Amino acid sequence: MSVEGAKEDIFIPPEETNGAFDQDLVQVFLMSGDQGRRRAGRVLAVLERGTKELVGMYDAGRSFGYVIPDNTRFAKDIYIPKGKDKGAVTGHKVLVRLLDYGDDKKNPEGEVVRILGHRNDPGVDVLSVILSRGLPEEFGEEVLDEAAAAPIEVLEADCEGRLDLREWQTVTIDGEDAKDLDDAVTLTEKDGIYTLGVHIADVAHYVRENSALDSEARSRGTSVYLVDRVIPMLPHRLSNGICSLNEGCDRLALSCIMEVDGKGTVVSHRIEESVIRVDCRMSYSSVQKILEGDEAESRKYQELTELFYRMERLSRILRERRRQRGSLDFDLPESKIILDSAGRPVDIRPYERNTATRMIEDFMLLANETVAEDYYWQEIPFVYRTHDTPDPERIGQLAVFVRNFGYRIKGDQTQIHPKELQKLLAGIEDTPEEALISRITLRSMKRARYSVECTGHFGLSAKYYCHFTSPIRRYPDLQIHRIMKENLHGGLSEQRIAHYAQILPEVAALSSRMERRADEAERDVEKVKKAEYMEQYIGCVFEGVISGVTAWGFYVELPDTVEGMVRVSALKDDYYIFKEEEFSLVGEETGREYKLGQRIQVCVTDVDKVLHTIDFEPVRL
Repeated sequence: MSVEGAKEDIFIPPEETNGAFDQDLVQVFLMSGDQGRRRAGRVLAVLERGTKELVGMYDAGRSFGYVIPDNTRFAKDIYIPKGKDKGAVTGHKVLVRLLDYGDDKKNPEGEVVRILGHRNDPGVDVLSVILSRGLPEEFGEEVLDEAAAAPIEVLEADCEGRLDLREWQTVTIDGEDAKDLDDAVTLTEKDGIYTLGVHIADVAHYVRENSALDSEARSRGTSVYLVDRVIPMLPHRLSNGICSLNEGCDRLALSCIMEVDGKGTVVSHRIEESVIRVDCRMSYSSVQKILEGDEAESRKYQELTELFYRMERLSRILRERRRQRGSLDFDLPESKIILDSAGRPVDIRPYERNTATRMIEDFMLLANETVAEDYYWQEIPFVYRTHDTPDPERIGQLAVFVRNFGYRIKGDQTQIHPKELQKLLAGIEDTPEEALISRITLRSMKRARYSVECTGHFGLSAKYYCHFTSPIRRYPDLQIHRIMKENLHGGLSEQRIAHYAQILPEVAALSSRMERRADEAERDVEKVKKAEYMEQYIGCVFEGVISGVTAWGFYVELPDTVEGMVRVSALKDDYYIFKEEEFSLVGEETGREYKLGQRIQVCVTDVDKVLHTIDFEPVRL
């Protein structure tokens, strides 16, 4: 259980929940525990129910039915009285509204409010996740009407008073399937000084404060990118239309133009409302081919090739500057799940960052830092992106873990500097254990969040950082654009400063919560599709790496990022003891050991698409 305002969670034993369920707001009595162990407590009262509706599998009886919740943290099945089932039959996935939360002697009671379809119907699995996480499905009529009122093309009157950059050589570089293009780049070099322009779609010009569009964007917080669909923060009329920096179209932007020297230092900058025109919409793959010397691709984009080589030079300078100050670069393997027309997964392919993706990342990071520092020193209310120093206990566990591989984390673990973790990541580069140690190191970090306090970003080793570059898909970016534009138009009055000081704490807190909700939904859908993909491989043998060890078994990750579990019950050759500090399971009689980072061959024995789990068994050679 998480605690409001506290730095650590409280463990509630099953017998002490007092009828509370996952996400409920509760009053807790703290019980004394052993020193060094997690605090325990018991629920005194449920103050507010956190779950009003849930998704689950319907099972029909003769005179009533019940629903088995998808959320395994909701520990009881839901009783559905006769006449409250909306015609659902066994095997249907349904959305249930809770009418009664039950007690120790009685199950919760509910009514079916929507039938999603049979559990095996195409699309039902993803829809179940969407509804389970409370994600919005559609925009309301008022929001769509406001979006429809936006112009299709930039009006000449809107360009008045703006910096006209339409003659600057400008490109966007994104993935092939991207449709909402919110950042464009310009770059020139003279006498060793680079002039880097990061031009971000001026979404705030079209989404006015307290409008229906603004309220909807604030409540959504972020766009959600699922395997088979995107749930956008803004309607497509805006996100793919007038707000998208489409090739050959005049577009309004907020530009951060920076002069950068040969050491990567921003020697001067200016932030302006601008009007731009993108010369070419490039993809990461095309730019990468050009940088690798592909002659056909270079001929195709011959007017831009020098620009891309210039970008690569500046990118290396910026990356080296961040490396010197201790910034962490987690180059973790990612995957892209390929679906057929029916939504079934047919392949899982690795997605690798390359020079082209890193270039854009470097430029966006620099713009975000520059904007954050500018507004910090102006002492104007703002939304920052912060990342706190890791907990010493987590760093201590990490130090024990990496020692198993012969690595060390030096220095004071109570106040770890990012440079020490950077040294660790550099030391494991190109080793078999690189991906595993990188992932465990990342898990030892705290979660980045939005805040009105500029407390710095540990992972980037940056004093000042914000999210400025993606206002189409992130509300904090849109919010600070609004502040920046007001500031550019003669500064903020005392009344407006007081207004922002009042609303921004809740904007930051809500945006952090919605970001977490989106991350969890994206992970859920990936698990669903990976489990479905692995169904065809039951009985097949794969080689993987042990990625986690617990008292009830260990996790194995395959090269394509699919992760499954070897349960202790599947280890039939011995009784295995969990050694927590060594991250291992050891056979009592045989001494056979399964530990983190160990390579192992496993056989796929079972897949549960409802629980999103994949079961393995070790293969004895």
